[in-house]
Amino acid sequence: MSKGSKPGKPEQPTPQARRKQIIVGLVMGAVVGVVIGALTQFWLWVPAGLALGLATGAIMKPPAA
Repeated sequence: MSKGSKPGKPEQPTPQARRKQIIVGLVMGAVVGVVIGALTQFWLWVPAGLALGLATGAIMKPPAA
């Protein structure tokens, strides 16, 4: 906990950390979508992977620096 935070309140991530988390999620989702798309020969896995990566990046809390 930092000096200014209250004992019961969790610290909020910085906007830069949140943005980086979403970008990492999108990249990982794109990789997963491309790999599954290549294995199944069905290209619609790519947007599904991007959606999954975006959701994961938005939901997960960035690691504390």
